[in-house]
Amino acid sequence: MLAPLGPAVAEALRIGIGFLWTAAWAIIMGLVITSLVQVYVSKERMAAVLGDDDVAGVTKATLFGAASSGCSFGAVAIGKGLFKKGAHVVNVLAFMFASTNLIVELGLMILILLGREFLVAELLGGLVLIAVMTVIVDLTLPETLFEEVRTELNQREHDHGVTEDPTCGMEGTDEYSLVTDGGETLKFCSEGCMETYQQELASRGGWRDELVSWGGWYKVGNQYRKEWSMLYTDVIAGFLISGFVIVFVPQWVWNTLFLRGDGLLVSAENAIMGVAIAVISFVGSMGNVPFAVALWGGGVSFAGVIAFVYADLITVPVLNVYRKYYGWGVMLYILGVFFVTMAFTGFLMEQLFDLLGIVPNLAGGMTASEQTYFELNYTFYLNLIAFALSGFLLYVYRRGLGAPGQYRDPVCGMRTDGDSPTVTHGGETYYFCSMTCQRAFEETPEEFAMIDPVISGTHDHQ
Repeated sequence: MLAPLGPAVAEALRIGIGFLWTAAWAIIMGLVITSLVQVYVSKERMAAVLGDDDVAGVTKATLFGAASSGCSFGAVAIGKGLFKKGAHVVNVLAFMFASTNLIVELGLMILILLGREFLVAELLGGLVLIAVMTVIVDLTLPETLFEEVRTELNQREHDHGVTEDPTCGMEGTDEYSLVTDGGETLKFCSEGCMETYQQELASRGGWRDELVSWGGWYKVGNQYRKEWSMLYTDVIAGFLISGFVIVFVPQWVWNTLFLRGDGLLVSAENAIMGVAIAVISFVGSMGNVPFAVALWGGGVSFAGVIAFVYADLITVPVLNVYRKYYGWGVMLYILGVFFVTMAFTGFLMEQLFDLLGIVPNLAGGMTASEQTYFELNYTFYLNLIAFALSGFLLYVYRRGLGAPGQYRDPVCGMRTDGDSPTVTHGGETYYFCSMTCQRAFEETPEEFAMIDPVISGTHDHQ
């Protein structure tokens, strides 16, 4: 028994790491794009515009979600914040669907690992998911229950002193807090978000100025770091688990769980079983895509695989978060609505694709075990570029937090030290992170000269 186990484990690792290597550049580039959108697309007062249960509200929630994080837990946390502030249930759920199904990095990874048909099914299905969910909620929503839960949630968090990070909407902590000039205590989830908040207060430049300054790229680097901090566990686990599933799960298991053949009954059973497997897989966010490759390789139908991909919002760990936030009643309601929505949409996508004659067939392709993953090809060069960009953003992030912090650049808000470029204006000396910011100040000093260039207590935790 021990002799063949070693080679099998090595093969499972080779496949899992090979999948990760193949998709790494897409994940990184997608997260960079998401970070840019998150930083430079204003999300102020989003809850106010998501308060109505109408087409406009659902559309705005979908667009907002598509520009947000791809992490299941991040989507649920932000959704809670929107719900607390009065957003309608339909719009909160639409936001969560969009932020886990219509994002750039997920689409790129599906395209690379599963193919363009699955990408079309993911994007089109993401919209169908929202439409189907909206109809189900409009017909079944227990409004009294949700209003009671909203009141209890606000009261509970008020009693426990829970406050939202004003930078990202996540839960703030006492460790990272500051008191404003007006006496209000603000709490942040991390040092990076606290620094970003202070930087934005100090900055007077527009987004064009920030994109050519250290301060602007610091914000992107901080958001990129935050995206990775929420995703990396699920992503790495998903790729490694997929390798072990492909190597160690025998074909008879898939044949037992998923019906074979054609017809509506087979398609429906596969879609339902795909969602059920997702619930107990514990793999959410983008980590379920390589797992879906294992299902596809095991002969699971198109309906079952795409329904599995849809279902990262109802894995057991995510369901537990719903329970903690809203209680058992709302958690079970969300599970029921999402399960039916995801299974039905998976079934619908297969019927539509079958009607159009575009259901993919990988029978003639290489299996995961037959593929060679590490070659000197386009993937290698794209990964080099992506890793270099990732390293640059990490460097900018560390440069921002690691600066001595004596002065604040009035153009971009970046902290600087005494050796940086300076300009004297109105008897005051201003310090800049770069010559670009210095030139912007010199062109219109009156636009930036309102800020005190000296920082007091930047890192003092209240």
